[in-house]
Amino acid sequence: MNTQRGSHSSLLRMIVSIIARIIMLLAVLGTLTRLVPSQFSDIPYLPAIISLMPWFALASAIALALGLLSRRWTTALIALVCLCAQVWWQYPFFTSHQSLPSSASAVTSTAPNTADAYARVMTFNVYKGRADAQSIVNTVKNERVEVLALQETTDDFITKLDQAGLSDYLPYSKVSSSDNHFGNGIWSATQLTSAVKDQVNSSASYMPAGTVMLSGGKASIRFISVHTTSPTSGNWKQWKRSLSELQQFTEHADVNTKFVLMGDFNATYDHAPFRDFLGSRFSDAARTSGAGFTLTWPSNREYIPRLVAIDHIVTDQGVSVGNVKVLPITGSDHAALLSTLYVQ
Repeated sequence: MNTQRGSHSSLLRMIVSIIARIIMLLAVLGTLTRLVPSQFSDIPYLPAIISLMPWFALASAIALALGLLSRRWTTALIALVCLCAQVWWQYPFFTSHQSLPSSASAVTSTAPNTADAYARVMTFNVYKGRADAQSIVNTVKNERVEVLALQETTDDFITKLDQAGLSDYLPYSKVSSSDNHFGNGIWSATQLTSAVKDQVNSSASYMPAGTVMLSGGKASIRFISVHTTSPTSGNWKQWKRSLSELQQFTEHADVNTKFVLMGDFNATYDHAPFRDFLGSRFSDAARTSGAGFTLTWPSNREYIPRLVAIDHIVTDQGVSVGNVKVLPITGSDHAALLSTLYVQ
């Protein structure tokens, strides 16, 4: 009887050991992809793997636990190294580097307060005009949004937004399309000055922009609605090119102007081209505010949770962020991303 139990125990340990090694190998390969230099980031399927980077922390933890359980010390040690690397990379998303002043009131007032130094902002990919227009307008009103960036709009969808009352709440806008079909847009509660149809000169899409005045005209932010190329089969090089074009823009952006870029970047912070685009001047709102993993895609799969954080609010120096959150909206494969900005 003891021999039989010992045999079963050995078999179970061997099975756990095999599973631990398989998961450990996946964790190692996934973790190593983050170290790939930017110039090689367009290797087929690599962008998709890197976008799942936080999930490799979970794989590392599971491999570590199973390695310890099966007494496979080498497996456990390698998994621990991977887990430590993941914690080092992802920990900043859960520690706030900056905070809004206690006087921030953009989300507590009953209507947009365009006279203060705060602005509640929102970005949302409307999935080729399939998102529910009324739900968007309701979210804008409930969240007291003062500046809205939308991607993948259509002419018919813009009409639906107006019919739902968006133009009454955010009366100033600039929408543009590079292919006369799908476009990007900016809406504002106050006048958009120096509005242009394309700020970035990107090969991916027109990225419209406009300047919004805060603090009664004493401070200003130039907002840009961003949509880069999706890293799908056959578009790997174009995906990298569209992020490189954003980097070229930020490297030459006027230092006397405060920029905020909002939209679907089709990249996460773990992608080297995205970090290159940020450089030392720009910051990802979710990371600097300690908002955690702002997973926004996919948002329309019934049995699949949101897996990646490819929508971002990117802020310039001198712009503080807080109250970052993700909200699903009916009809889109993305969730909306919101934040409160403060101009110092």
